[in-house]
Amino acid sequence: MNVREVMVKAPHFCDAQMNCAAAIEHLWTAGCGALPVVDAGKKVIGIVTDRDICIALGTRNRRASDVAIGDVMTAEVVTCHADDDIHDALDAMRARKVRRLPVVDGEGKLEGMLTASDVLVHARHNDGSRPELSYENIVNALRGICLHCPQAARR
Repeated sequence: MNVREVMVKAPHFCDAQMNCAAAIEHLWTAGCGALPVVDAGKKVIGIVTDRDICIALGTRNRRASDVAIGDVMTAEVVTCHADDDIHDALDAMRARKVRRLPVVDGEGKLEGMLTASDVLVHARHNDGSRPELSYENIVNALRGICLHCPQAARR
């Protein structure tokens, strides 16, 4: 199974100049928790999550409309390609402790979005046959993603 079979093919996105207030509205209406950040040529230059925005606004004493996404996004974004094996994408999520991967083409342009939730939904075949992607694969990936907090923080 490859990423193309599971990814969202028309993901929501924003640019670095969008302010946090507009991005929050976009996240809310789209029902998603992250937006790939793209340049004018639709090349992925970062990613911003609802959590990134909340932390930025909670620590800056500035209005959401005065803070640009470019100031709060993660610039070192982990991506994958549509033809990548889904297990490789899960391995990347686990290794980098992320639940969302923008899917890019060979030039780094946004093609889709892969989330851990999307992978979970596609784990079963409708005909009851054994899935190419088992729940064990998914649970192991989620365990790896979620176990990034120090032990003291989880007590």
